[in-house]
Amino acid sequence: MAIQSVDLDNRRGSSHTTESVRVEATPCFLPNHSDPDEGRYIFGYLVRVTNEGDEPVQLLGRRWIITDADGESNEVQGEGVIGVQPTIEPGATHEYTSFCPLATEWGTMEGAYLMVRADGSAFDAKIARFYLVAGADEVGQARTELSQDKWL
Repeated sequence: MAIQSVDLDNRRGSSHTTESVRVEATPCFLPNHSDPDEGRYIFGYLVRVTNEGDEPVQLLGRRWIITDADGESNEVQGEGVIGVQPTIEPGATHEYTSFCPLATEWGTMEGAYLMVRADGSAFDAKIARFYLVAGADEVGQARTELSQDKWL
């Protein structure tokens, strides 16, 4: 069953704090890497993981649930983020960017990071749902760039 609408006010991302670890996600559509006529929409996102607690935490793993506008979901799991398992000291932030391909003009991402404290105790830091949205102007820009061979 297809999802019929999206709340465009949520385009700015999400923020959630779990056990003193704040996870913020900010998405954007990447028209210069997308091909709407082929059903390829590429979205970038910036993630900031901030340790607001009193002890270091290490990000050991990730789990994402990615859902497109047709209701198709994929779960992605792995170690760390972009090849690292950072230890985040109290008051510090680990920031990274990545991307997500979708077959539709919008979708959602959400999930959790597996965090471990120095004493070995673990918890899941929630990544609150955020929307990946390609606006009509951005899709038009992608089509224009493709027609002008800006990919070459």
